[in-house]
Amino acid sequence: MYTVLVVDDSPFIVDVFVTMLERGGYQAIAAYSGEEGLEILKTVAPDLILLDIMMEPMDGWETLENIKIDPKTREIPVLMLTAKQLTPDEAEGYGSYIEDYILKPITHRELYEAIERVLKRREIIRSDVERAKEAGLDRSLVDEYARLAKGVDVNNRLLRILETTYNINDSRASEKISLAIRNMENSIRFQQERLAQIKAEIESTPAKKSE
Repeated sequence: MYTVLVVDDSPFIVDVFVTMLERGGYQAIAAYSGEEGLEILKTVAPDLILLDIMMEPMDGWETLENIKIDPKTREIPVLMLTAKQLTPDEAEGYGSYIEDYILKPITHRELYEAIERVLKRREIIRSDVERAKEAGLDRSLVDEYARLAKGVDVNNRLLRILETTYNINDSRASEKISLAIRNMENSIRFQQERLAQIKAEIESTPAKKSE
C-alpha cells in the first residue's frame, strides 16, 4: 500500500482527498499547512506528496523548495494539485522539482491515474538506471539519463497545460508568454534528442557478466 501525504490549508479539501485516496487503496496522511507538512516529513517518508500552491503563510512553492533542499526528502515525488493556473515562469522555475501539475477539480479516476503514472515512471527509470549501472556506463551519463527521462515527461505535461491556458496564436497573448512557451518547446526538443542518444547507448551496451 502506497502512502500519500496531502498538504492543503483547506480542511475540507484535505478531507475530500484523504477520502478519495483511502477509497483507492492508498494510505493517506493529512497536513493542513506547508509548515505542518514539513514537520510530518521529519518522521514520515511517504511514497508521494500531493501539494497545493495557494496556502498561507507558507505557499506551496516555498514548501516544495524546503522539501527539495532537504537530503532526506528531496527524492519524494511531489505532485502539485491546485486550482491555480500554471504560469511559464513557474513551469521554468519549478518544473525540475515536480512530477506533475494537476488542476482541481479532479475525479477519483483522474487522481488515481496521475498517481500511478508518476509511480510507474519512477519504477521504469529506476529499472533503466540499474541496467545501465550493471552495464558499467559512466555514472554521470546514468544520472543525466535519469534526469532527462523524468524531465522530458514532466515538461511535456507542463507545456500542454500552458498551451491550453495561453493561446499563443491569439493576438491578445503577451509576447513574453509566447516567447516563453516557444523556448520551452525548443528546450524539450533538445532534451528528447539527448535522451534518445543516451537510451540508445544504454540499450546497445551489454551487461557485465558476473564473476
